[in-house]
Parts: sequence; structure tokens; C-alpha cells
Amino acid sequence: MKNLLLTSALVFSSTVVAGGDVHWGYSGEVGADNWAKLSPDNYQCSGNNQSPVNLTGFIEAELSPIKFNYNAMAKEILNNGHTVQVNLNSGSNINVDGNSFDLLQFHFHAPSENHINGTSYPLEAHFVHADKSGNLAVVAVMFEQGGENKGLMPAWQQMPKHEGDKHALTAKFNGADILPENKDYYRFNGSLTTPPCSEGVRWLVMKTPVQASKQQLKAFSSVLHEPNNRPIQATNARMILQ
Repeated sequence: MKNLLLTSALVFSSTVVAGGDVHWGYSGEVGADNWAKLSPDNYQCSGNNQSPVNLTGFIEAELSPIKFNYNAMAKEILNNGHTVQVNLNSGSNINVDGNSFDLLQFHFHAPSENHINGTSYPLEAHFVHADKSGNLAVVAVMFEQGGENKGLMPAWQQMPKHEGDKHALTAKFNGADILPENKDYYRFNGSLTTPPCSEGVRWLVMKTPVQASKQQLKAFSSVLHEPNNRPIQATNARMILQ
């Protein structure tokens, strides 16, 4: 399971993730409603602790601050057909629960996958981390339409427009550039939002959205041609902490 989790975090294949030559997508017969049926490897897609969720009904808790150490520069940006993903050089991490999680990559979903009090945002970034045992932690950042996001500009200027395109990033770009100044967050236990939907993921959702311009939001959605958000999943007995 540890190897499966780490592989799932590192690899978002353009056409194949689940079970050999089994394709998945966001609509039709290979859409999210059928992911669990596409391959035995996807059995957790029908589990009880799936992501994304509507974050509401919060439980007050003493959440320790996340210690962000985002020092490494991004090295490449790619379009894998499911998202636009930024890969980084090693050297960035967060510290949660006294444990260090290395930042592997971050990618984007439009519209947002998670909702906050029923609100959907036009864009959501997922920063995917793993500790030495393969346990995953995802930091989610919501974008609302507003002013131009200068932090996104180096990556957006080299946005790969076609599935399979990959560009080396020539300008300096650090994941810290698109984090909100206020690092308060919500927390819940969930899963990957793509096949194989592996559970046991720490979700850390920033309370404060950042802004992106209408043009920046359109630039992302235009290269994917369809929404790439998994529908909201049942919260069941899980607690959403704040």
C-alpha cells in the first residue's frame, strides 16, 4: 500500500492509471461514477473516506501550524491530459504532526474539487507530499477570480497546451509563490481524488483563497477542454477540523 500511495502521488498518467490499459476520465463511461468498476485496483474509489468533500460542520480543534519549507525551484510543467502539473527539484517539505513530508509536485483542478460551506471556487491547487513511509499529505489552495496572480505567471507563461506536452521552466517558480499569506487551515482524512483513490491521505485545506485573473483561469481551462473535478463525496462519519 505504501508503494501504491507513493506511485499514485508521483504519476498522473495521461491515459492509463488504473489497471493496465484501463482508461479513466471525468465524463461518460470512464467518468468518476464508474472509476471503481474500471479495475480491481480502483476498489477504494467506492470507499467511505473519499475526497473531495464539502467542508462544513466544523469541529473546533487545536491545529498546530503547518511549517512550510518550500525552498526548491520548479523544474518542469506538463499536461498529462487530466491536469497541468508542476514538478520540482528536491528540497521542499512541510512539517505536520512532527513529521516531515516532502513536496513531490503540485497540480490544478477547475472548478475546485473541495467546496467550503457549499462554495465552489474556479480553481484549486493540490500540493502533494509524501513522508519516508509513503504516507501522503495534500495541501489545497482555492483560487477566486480577481486580480492577476503574479506567483502563477512564470508557470502560466509556459502552459503546455496539448496532452503530453512538457516544458522545462526557464523562470524561477516556487510553490510558496502561490500560497496565501494566512496559513490557517481545515483538516480532514480523505483520499486521492483520482484513481486508484487511495485512502489515508491527510488533507490540509487553506482557509484563505488567493486570487487569479479571469484570463489566468481561462488559460488553464482552455488546455484541458473539460472540467477536471471529481464530484463531492459523502463525508460520512468524518470530522472536519478547524
